[in-house]
Amino acid sequence: MLRTVASIVVDDLAPFEFGVICEVFGIDRTEDGVPPFDFRVCGEHAGRPVRTNVGASLTPEFGLDALLDADLICIPACRIREEYPPAVLDALRTASARGATLLSVCSGAFLLAAAGLLDGRPCTTHWRHVDDLAQRFPDLRIDPDVLFVDDGDIITSAGTASGIDACLHLVRRELGAQVATAIARRMVVPPQRDGGQRQYIEQPVPECSGDSMEPVLTWLLGNLADDHSIADLAHRASMSMRTFARRFVAETGTTPVRWLSLQRVQHARRLLEQTQLSVDEVARECGFGTSALLRHHFQRTVGVTPTDYRRSFGPGPRGVFL
Repeated sequence: MLRTVASIVVDDLAPFEFGVICEVFGIDRTEDGVPPFDFRVCGEHAGRPVRTNVGASLTPEFGLDALLDADLICIPACRIREEYPPAVLDALRTASARGATLLSVCSGAFLLAAAGLLDGRPCTTHWRHVDDLAQRFPDLRIDPDVLFVDDGDIITSAGTASGIDACLHLVRRELGAQVATAIARRMVVPPQRDGGQRQYIEQPVPECSGDSMEPVLTWLLGNLADDHSIADLAHRASMSMRTFARRFVAETGTTPVRWLSLQRVQHARRLLEQTQLSVDEVARECGFGTSALLRHHFQRTVGVTPTDYRRSFGPGPRGVFL
């Protein structure tokens, strides 16, 4: 049973991510049927102010000794640094060794990694920090696409609002869907979101590093709606098909088919964000031809369907979940 919840705070704390933890576990919602949590905010030193990254500070009521019997320890985001307080890392190791559940939000995963608790384990963090995390801690199995990773006694979440998803998931796992839904309703958020981080990332299209492909690529960008065969593109470039394919990969780092598909998906994203065109019309404008083919390539690249993407990022008023 999830009864005692503690949040560790360190200097340069991110208030929103900390607030997510407080909102889920720190507010008395017993009138809605949510079991009460013994919620503790713990710093390295009780009563000593901790800086935030927005020019304010907060003062934790508890020290690290309050972690000793916590069922769940949450680590909100903070500034990424070369070294973290050794006492905090030791406290995390001790908590993990005795069987506590650990949950990080966004860059909080760096503290878990610095404590050696993520070695060889699946995890995630904000998409902007994925490469940094992988370089600092090469033994981690990082999934850059998901909103959170549940690996039993350790849960890591991606950026900012995905901390809500991770916290509600844990509540659902430990206390049931009814309790998680009650908390979500009070927070005016969905109890469970679909998709992952990819829908929020601008997908990079390989750039051309040479001159021989540039005229063909420029022409393709202006004619995405048309059908294109490798033979036709090679003819336009005045090359044999074999030479064209070899030079294309050498100069762009990917195949013609893959490059064209990514460009079409990027164009579809812009149309879904900025126009009222139907999904069928978007498919034709981008060169996919049918909505089914657009959905296939769009979901494989972005992680959600075109309809779900437009619901989140398209023009017009957004709905509110109640």
